[in-house]
Amino acid sequence: MLQRIQTIYMIISILSMGALYFWFPNLQDEAGNLLISNEQPLVIGLIAGSVLLTFISILNFKKRQMQFVLNRLTIILNFVLLGVFVYRSLNLPGETLVSEKGIGVLLPIISIVFLVMANKAIKRDEDLVKSVDRLR
Repeated sequence: MLQRIQTIYMIISILSMGALYFWFPNLQDEAGNLLISNEQPLVIGLIAGSVLLTFISILNFKKRQMQFVLNRLTIILNFVLLGVFVYRSLNLPGETLVSEKGIGVLLPIISIVFLVMANKAIKRDEDLVKSVDRLR
């Protein structure tokens, strides 16, 4: 059913990853060279993969175990994306025009939190179904 709480959590996760693509900072150095961009293939691929897996997970609402596995894969993708952001932020040479990295780097963490909450709700539903099956 699409009205379950885990669906809301997954939609919030999709929205945060969509916001990441639009709000991710394009950092430039003093010479105007682009250091980090939201148009890099690795960043686009990881964001699109995360959004796509979460959307597929929402559509698999009848298969709770599949939802659980897809959410775990999405969490792994978000950790990889977070690692890419941290790696590129730590390897910036010198000072940039904008010395703060912005909230774009934190949005995968927000997505991970909501996906973990969705997995807890899916597990709770699965336990409820198993307890009802025991009574039959």
